[in-house]
Amino acid sequence: MDSYDVVVAGGGHNGLVAAAYLARAGRSVLVLERRGETGGAAVSFRAFDGVDVRLSRYSYLVSLLPRKIVADLGLDVDLRRRRMSSYTPAGGTGLLVDTGDDERTAASFRALTGSGADFEAWQRFYALTRQVAERVAGTLTEPLPSEVDFRARVGTEAWPVLFERPVGETLTAWFGDDTVRGVVLTDALIGTFASAGEADLRQNRCLLYHVIGNGTGDWDVPVGGMGAVTGSLAAVASAAGARLVTGAEVLAIDPDGEVRYRRDDAEHVVRGGHVLANVAPETLARLLGEEPSGRPEGAQLKVNMVLSRLPALRDPHVRAAEAFGGTFHVNETFAQLETAYREAAAGRIPALPPCEIYCHSLTDPSILGPAERAAGAHTLTLFGLHMPARLFAGRNEEAREEALRATLASLNSVLAEPIEDCLLTTPDGRPCLEAKTPLDLEAELGLPAGHIFHRDLSWPFAQDPAQAGKWGVETAHERILLCGAGAVRGGGVSGIPGHNAAMAVLGVR
Repeated sequence: MDSYDVVVAGGGHNGLVAAAYLARAGRSVLVLERRGETGGAAVSFRAFDGVDVRLSRYSYLVSLLPRKIVADLGLDVDLRRRRMSSYTPAGGTGLLVDTGDDERTAASFRALTGSGADFEAWQRFYALTRQVAERVAGTLTEPLPSEVDFRARVGTEAWPVLFERPVGETLTAWFGDDTVRGVVLTDALIGTFASAGEADLRQNRCLLYHVIGNGTGDWDVPVGGMGAVTGSLAAVASAAGARLVTGAEVLAIDPDGEVRYRRDDAEHVVRGGHVLANVAPETLARLLGEEPSGRPEGAQLKVNMVLSRLPALRDPHVRAAEAFGGTFHVNETFAQLETAYREAAAGRIPALPPCEIYCHSLTDPSILGPAERAAGAHTLTLFGLHMPARLFAGRNEEAREEALRATLASLNSVLAEPIEDCLLTTPDGRPCLEAKTPLDLEAELGLPAGHIFHRDLSWPFAQDPAQAGKWGVETAHERILLCGAGAVRGGGVSGIPGHNAAMAVLGVR
């Protein structure tokens, strides 16, 4: 039986980060990946036959990847800032948040709300979150702080706003306009099925991770697509000596470090001094032969499109390239988000699905082939909220079509022309449009019920005092560590759990 210092189960970005750190530290490392390529959800695909466009098919933006990891590993990664933050259509006008022009943003707030009060509240709110980000981002790649220490870093003004009171109460108290409230609320709901007033504050935890990345909370476009990020990680890990094996499905993990996997219709067994599980906690429990503690649930519809041109807007004051250059919010007022949540919680596909869109190719046209770029083609990535896995159970094909129709109708309700008229077609006449439900993501990526964070996000500190000073990757078995999104401080394309699992193996304190 072959033995390694470390066996990594799962070759997504976190597994590659762990492998790179450990191999560079002289450890023998084997990475086992079920799919035909490494990268997990952070990959690029030519999704449409005959169309030379490499889409970031699953995950698509980067905020939480620490500059420390990029520097430590010498990654060849170019993250580009989007010119606009967001645009939200509202009737014949809209709310434009221009990160480079406060005066234009303030004027847009006044035109929408009738005063400057909400813009002042907006500035105050995001000044507060940026202050928190500056104070706590560095702790994400350090041993877990205690709650007392973390609270002291956060400060007395921000703690009740972000960590004690449901975000819905804060938004209602701070902002007068329903559209403005909704724009803020969306960051609390990406990947999280919750109402704004949820008592367990899982929506607050989601908001926190969306605003603290690298001390700024900025969401950047990876040049070359997500595959460029994981491609660099794989190259660094391999160059350091890690062995990356694809087409290898892990079948079982023993607490003593034995790992059984299938490859090429044959079963193999290896042993690791440590086993890093770059899989969901539910999946790890199954591999260990244990009972999972609970079933998570994803709640999104992911739609990828290639357009022949950007669609026309109803708002004459904003160009389409500006509107789609940041996050384009569709029917995401506070009230619309809450209505959609209630409908989905009751088992119905929302009548007017809230969703948001961004156009990668406006910031990074390198993902377009020469002909597509010359013809003015663009990509659109749509993330539909409040589409829980339960809506697709037992009828995934039918429900996917129903959800897609409703989502496209929702998008068309805020445009000056149907999005279908703008879709590029393949050489055989098919529109460049694909949709992924939570159940599709489970089948393709192993995400339990399509949960993009593997389970609900945790607070980034030790809620159990006994965990303070540890790395948040530990399990009940000494040799087995989590290194995926389900670890404490997991979620998003961050590499943080991979880094922290590697530090735990290396005994860093």
